[in-house]
Amino acid sequence: MVIKQLCPEEALVKVLAQVSLRNIARFRSVCKEWKCLIDSDFFRDLYESLKSSSTSVSWSIMNTRDKRVSLEIVGHHGCERWGLTSSLGSYMHHIPETTVRKSSVLSCTDGIVLLYTETVEGELMYHVGNPLLRQWARIPLPSHLSAFDVVRLQENRHFSDNGLVTKMEKGVVVGYKVVWMLASTPLSRELTFMIYSSQTGLWKNKRVRCVRSLFWSRLGYYVPLNGVLHWLAAYGCSLDANYVASYDFYNGCDDDLDNFNVIPFPGIERFERNQRFKRTITTSAGFVVYCNVFNDNGGRTIRVWRLVSTNDHPKSWKLSWKLNTNSSLTGFGADYFPVVMHPFNSDIIYLWSRNKNGLVLLNLRTHKFSLHKEESSSEDNEEGNKSMDGCIMSFSGCKEYMDLIHPIFVNNISGGFHNLYFSQYVLPRWLNPLPQLSS
Repeated sequence: MVIKQLCPEEALVKVLAQVSLRNIARFRSVCKEWKCLIDSDFFRDLYESLKSSSTSVSWSIMNTRDKRVSLEIVGHHGCERWGLTSSLGSYMHHIPETTVRKSSVLSCTDGIVLLYTETVEGELMYHVGNPLLRQWARIPLPSHLSAFDVVRLQENRHFSDNGLVTKMEKGVVVGYKVVWMLASTPLSRELTFMIYSSQTGLWKNKRVRCVRSLFWSRLGYYVPLNGVLHWLAAYGCSLDANYVASYDFYNGCDDDLDNFNVIPFPGIERFERNQRFKRTITTSAGFVVYCNVFNDNGGRTIRVWRLVSTNDHPKSWKLSWKLNTNSSLTGFGADYFPVVMHPFNSDIIYLWSRNKNGLVLLNLRTHKFSLHKEESSSEDNEEGNKSMDGCIMSFSGCKEYMDLIHPIFVNNISGGFHNLYFSQYVLPRWLNPLPQLSS
C-alpha cells in the first residue's frame, strides 16, 4: 500500500508498461485498483504499442496422445514479452480438492486449457482454466448424462470430448465453448455437438451435417482457430484423412440442423502415392496449415499449404512453400519427419531427425537450420538451446516419444491411425484472464 501511495497513476502506468507479462500478472493481485488498471483497454493498448516489435511469446509442443511420456515434450520460454523463467509445462496442472487418479490436458487454445481429471473415488471432472493466472472453472456434466454415460461415450471411437474454442475481442478472450462431438454411425453425413458456453453456463445439443457421408474415426484430431474447429475426416475407403471439416461455433446458424464445411486436402490425386506421411493439420501465423514430405525424382521435397477458404474446392489451399531437402538438410540423412510449424513465423518448420536424434529447426525461406538435442538441454547451456525466435528451448521426453511413435508409424504407413500428430500450447500476446460466467 505504501508503494501505491508514492506512485501517482501516470507514473504507475509507465512502470507497469515496461515489465514482462509474467510480472504484470502478479501485480494484478496487489489490490483492486491495480487490477482494474491492468485489465483496462487503455493499459492493454498502451502495452501493446510499446511491445509491438516483440513478436515472440512462450509456447510448447504438447503430447496429448501418449500418457506414458511427458505432456510437454518441447518448451519455449524466456521470451521478452512474457519473461517466463520456466516452460509452460510447469504451469499445466490443477490440484482439485481430492486425490487425483488420472489427469490429462485435452486441449489448448489462446492460453486457455481444457483439463480432464478422475479422482480416486471415481468422480469425473472437466475444468477450463488459465494455468499462468491459476484461474480454473469447473465445467458441469450435461444434465442428461450421468458419469457412467460419459465413461461409455469416452469408450466410443466416434466420440470426442476435447473440443475447445474461444471468442476473441481486441486480442482478449471474452468467452469460450467446450465442444463434445459424436457420430451416431461410423459413416454418416451428420454429427451431434454437445456445447457448453461460458456465457450461459449451460449445455445445448446441436446437429450438423455436410454434403456427403464421411468416416468419423478421427474426431479427436483437430485444431481450433478463431472460434472454429477444424478436424480430420475420410471419404470412401481411404485409410488416410482426405478432408478437413470445419464449423464456426460463434457464427453458426441457430437452426437445430445446421451445415458444416468440408474441404478436400490439396494435391490428393497428384501427390498421394508420393507422400511419406499421413495428413495432419496444425496452425501457423493465423492459418490452418498442412505440411508433408514427398518423394520427388529420387529426392525429398517439403510442401506446405495454408487454408485460405472453407469452400469445397482444391483452391481453398494455397501452396506456401516447396523446398527440395537434398541440399537444404545436408548431413541429416533421409530419416526425418515433420512435427509442427512455428505458431507465429510461417517460414520455420520443426522436423525430427532420426539420424541425429534431435529436433531440426529449418527456415524454409533462407534454408538455414539448427539442430537441438535433448541431452544438451540444461540451464548451463541456454545459449546453445536458443531457438530461431530467441526463446530458450527445453526438452522433456521428446526423444522417448519420437522413438515410441516411429515404429508404429513405420508399421502403419498404409493403414491404422494418425501417429505424427502434435498439439501446440501457445501463450497469447496478452494476459487473457478466464472469462467469468455471465449473470
